[in-house]
Amino acid sequence: MNGIVLTDDLIFFTRISGAARAVGLTVRQAKTAAELVVAARRLPPGGVILDLQNPGLDLPALLAELRAGCPEMPHVVAYGSHVDAAALRTAREAGCDRVLPRSKFVEELDAAIGDWLTPARG
Repeated sequence: MNGIVLTDDLIFFTRISGAARAVGLTVRQAKTAAELVVAARRLPPGGVILDLQNPGLDLPALLAELRAGCPEMPHVVAYGSHVDAAALRTAREAGCDRVLPRSKFVEELDAAIGDWLTPARG
């Protein structure tokens, strides 16, 4: 497994997994933050993609759990609604490697998925 996608949107997950598959990578869907943490501890991913609109997401707590549970911190990319500036700002402040409005995420998806699913530096 190269990555985990935190989203409860099956249609959007299918789009992300298709882009990953097109460059020879695999992703697993996690519908909750707890599910993501369990999956990451079992098989540490190179990258994590987070839907900031995921219900009940406590991003700082999730990132702290990932840091504590993964031998190498995965690359973390977050996307969310362009009108939810607070969520995008929180993601940046929490330490996500890349934070994008959903439209920009979609625009960059095919070209950048390989980079997004590789481990972050340090």
